[in-house]
Amino acid sequence: MTLSSFWSIVNDFINMKIFALGETTISPFSILKFTVIFVAFVWFSKYIARKLMVKILSRFQIESGLSYTLTRITEYILISVGAIVAFQNIGIDLSGLAVIFGLLSVGIGFGLQNISSNFISGLILLLERPVKVGDRVTVGDIEGDVEEINMRATTVRTINNISIIVPNSEFISNKVINWSHGDSKVRLDIEIGVSYNSNLKTVQDALLHVAQEADLVLNSPSPEVLLKNFGDSAWEMQLRVWIKDPKKHHHVRSNIRCAIVEEFRKKKIEIPFPQRDLYIRSIKGKLTE
Repeated sequence: MTLSSFWSIVNDFINMKIFALGETTISPFSILKFTVIFVAFVWFSKYIARKLMVKILSRFQIESGLSYTLTRITEYILISVGAIVAFQNIGIDLSGLAVIFGLLSVGIGFGLQNISSNFISGLILLLERPVKVGDRVTVGDIEGDVEEINMRATTVRTINNISIIVPNSEFISNKVINWSHGDSKVRLDIEIGVSYNSNLKTVQDALLHVAQEADLVLNSPSPEVLLKNFGDSAWEMQLRVWIKDPKKHHHVRSNIRCAIVEEFRKKKIEIPFPQRDLYIRSIKGKLTE
């Protein structure tokens, strides 16, 4: 086989008609050209977004969540432009393509409903920003920090250092606790039961002393001690404290509970066990058959 005949076969293959889209013939060469242009724009969009984050946004001291949103939106816009350029470069009329996609959506709309819902939810998260990168959130029984907000799902790294992939629609349609939204200060309520034989003023002073000595607890708003209820075997007390960093709430709760145990032992304040009183009544006389 001569070199000219080889190139003739290659040329025939790459220009072979696979199918027609309107007046445009789709061939292996056009598919390859579309792929190269689109991939180039994807790479270019990631490069520009990264440079935007490092070179520009970092100079203006913009918060990390807003910087992430701007870079993501920039990336999506460039990818969309890349898709348009790639289609037009191979001669496909986008108006005709829109009609075809519209017809296809009738048949596959139900199958893509979940994907489209997550995509729209992702755009809402980026634009409205009820949840942003770096926030501490609780979704269902999952607590962790938001690492990435992508087109379909959001990555949450739990406090056990496990990455959980959560569909974006979960953040829009379900109840989500955002510990970091708005004012970062949060109040912690710590329940404790004390014996009815205790001196109530001594109990209140002991709890306030623990709160004032605890690390990471704010002085303003000041700690409070409330008598919540009269339980079966104890006064049900509640210590309310405020902390600035919501990500530390597990550690603060544990430290305060440990300090309460030590302080109560010093003050001889009893934390009672649940108990029940049993009354035995004697019955005189004999049972008749």
